[in-house]
Amino acid sequence: MAIVQERYGAEPEAVLRTVRLARPGVRPGGVLVRVRASSVDRGTWHMMAGLPYAVRPVSGLRRPKLPNPGRNIAGVVEAVGSDVTGFAPGDEVYGTAVAAFAEYAVASPERIAPKPTGLTFEEAATVPVSALTALQAVRDKGKVQQGQHVLITGAAGGVGTFAVQLAHAFGARVTAVASTPKLDAVRALGADHVIDYTREDFLAGPRRYDTIIDIAGNRRLRDLRRALTRHGRLVITGGETNGLWLGGTDRQLRAQVLSPFTGQHLGTFISSEHADGLRDLTALIDAGTLSPAVDCVYPLAETAAAVRHLLDGRVTGKLALTMPGEMSTSDATARRGRPDGWDT
Repeated sequence: MAIVQERYGAEPEAVLRTVRLARPGVRPGGVLVRVRASSVDRGTWHMMAGLPYAVRPVSGLRRPKLPNPGRNIAGVVEAVGSDVTGFAPGDEVYGTAVAAFAEYAVASPERIAPKPTGLTFEEAATVPVSALTALQAVRDKGKVQQGQHVLITGAAGGVGTFAVQLAHAFGARVTAVASTPKLDAVRALGADHVIDYTREDFLAGPRRYDTIIDIAGNRRLRDLRRALTRHGRLVITGGETNGLWLGGTDRQLRAQVLSPFTGQHLGTFISSEHADGLRDLTALIDAGTLSPAVDCVYPLAETAAAVRHLLDGRVTGKLALTMPGEMSTSDATARRGRPDGWDT
């Protein structure tokens, strides 16, 4: 069973459908994974909709190049190509692959790693794209260190829930921005201070931050800069508009242009997916420092419903997908170990 998409469209119910496909073969340098679980994120929608148009040179100009927009996988190695070392049939792995919304996917060995032993497949499948983005934003670009003051917008989302935990683990004082129903959840993840953006301006007041990780904001650069210390760092990892061409990425471009002319470090990045980062995440997870926040789990056949749930803006953390036979439908829509106060 697999999800297929033959055209672009913003409505998941209109473009995603379930079919039965033959098991793919494995090339000499590939790893065939029997996928036990996957997950959806904001990038799923962008690939599905082909928006903003700036993504189409990668995803396909007039129609999708890939059979489906899935990227995250957690599963068991079924077979390995003749050139592959380090993996063998039966190994439990997680990472990224193309067309991951399927019972089988072919992955590059450079983009998978052994699955954290303490996580279920559903939990592990929510980690790769979002947690790698958070790790690169907080550690590599934000340079977050002990004792710093860090502001994280979009703290209750897929990337945000990982970013809060990571900044806390690195010893920062974390201020998390979220909506009213999600404040308790982000506080439980390690935020020292929470701000309800529906009730107050999180950039107002005298407080200044050493680092701002802007995941879900659309505030002007001048407002964000005003909330930074003199040599603070702004890392823009999100913040979208309805623009068809750039979709809000113009802020990222302007930040990079402005950065050389100010003492503050302003910018963005394109997250990279690689096994080294996954192994770093595994170490943090196995040490109990990092944990995926799974809002709920959908069966693969209900992928469109999962994407719709994401678009509705009511998700705290991540949404997982489980493959046929791995979980009953009644269990698949149940809450999975979330702190009190998480809304559905």
